[in-house]
Amino acid sequence: MPVISMFYGIIIRMYLLDNRQHALPHIHARYAEFEASISIADAEVLSGDLPRKQFRLVQAWIELHRDELMADWELAVNGENPYKIAPL
Repeated sequence: MPVISMFYGIIIRMYLLDNRQHALPHIHARYAEFEASISIADAEVLSGDLPRKQFRLVQAWIELHRDELMADWELAVNGENPYKIAPL
């Protein structure tokens, strides 16, 4: 489960071969004891929970890096390591 970015205490990961749990392209964001799967397409929570402030930061980051995230998603579902993406 490679870390693709970190900012403001939030860790963003993209699991390899992870298209079975949620068929939609998504990331996993962790902050303290909170963790959520978040859609890349619309930046909405698929499962889990994040505090509101951190969720808004992740949404902004997704908006800025959507194309890179989709490219990383393609790599990850094919079992390849995704590239690092600049923090917020």
